[in-house]
Amino acid sequence: MNKKFFVLAMALLAMVSVNAQVKTPAASTTQTLKQGFALGEVTIEYSRPSAKGRVIYGELVPYGKVWRTGANAATKITITEKLKFEGEEVAAGTYAVYTIPNKDSWEVMLYKDLTLGGNVANYNTKDEVIRVKVKPETTKEKTETFTINLNDIRNDSATLEFVWENTRVPVQVTADIDSNIMASIDKAMNVDSRPYYTAASYYYNNGKDLSKALDWVNKAVEQNPKAFWVTMLKARIELKMGKKTEAVATAENTKKLAQEAKNDDYVKMADALIKEANGTKN
Repeated sequence: MNKKFFVLAMALLAMVSVNAQVKTPAASTTQTLKQGFALGEVTIEYSRPSAKGRVIYGELVPYGKVWRTGANAATKITITEKLKFEGEEVAAGTYAVYTIPNKDSWEVMLYKDLTLGGNVANYNTKDEVIRVKVKPETTKEKTETFTINLNDIRNDSATLEFVWENTRVPVQVTADIDSNIMASIDKAMNVDSRPYYTAASYYYNNGKDLSKALDWVNKAVEQNPKAFWVTMLKARIELKMGKKTEAVATAENTKKLAQEAKNDDYVKMADALIKEANGTKN
């Protein structure tokens, strides 16, 4: 009897061991998206359910009710700097993402409680950080698996989008980088090692005071007289200020320095600027 019991016990143990080693695909796979944006980073962690022939909005995901915006645990978004979602300001931090889908409009909420998950019966509006209303769009192509993206990325704006089935829901995200960069430039200019080229480049590219940009780029040229990319920026600033004669002379110097460095790209850029300056009317 003891021998039979021992054999049975060992068989059961073997079955448990085999079952413990069996791994099957998750019904809703997880994804972590990390995207550099503005002066920081946006991280999104979520689970991705698939349609599998089901009608999504209005059936699987009911209209007019709070949805966890994904599957399994709460969908989370982490921002490393202050951003605005549809104009609503949100401090740096980690938030759960909940939505209320409707046929003609969606409400998108950022939520303090990261543990609520799909237990939306206990959703409390007191824990909301923001709630914004956006308009869904119909897509021509069907998206089988629920997807969250950060697209249309520019220096200070991007689109957070939720895409599933034939629906895309865009949320405008913006960052006030100009005031932050201007403050950092002011701060940097009060120390000995001053970033003249970076500051001049920002002023040139963003429509700031060109006289100040020219002053800074001249100092950058003094720091590194053989840097053809610095003299190229000087030529661009001069041309933008209407100083065409000076711009041509600086571009000729850029061309010479670039040829010495065997950089054909800057030779071409210098030639193009000279042509533009000579063809520009007063």
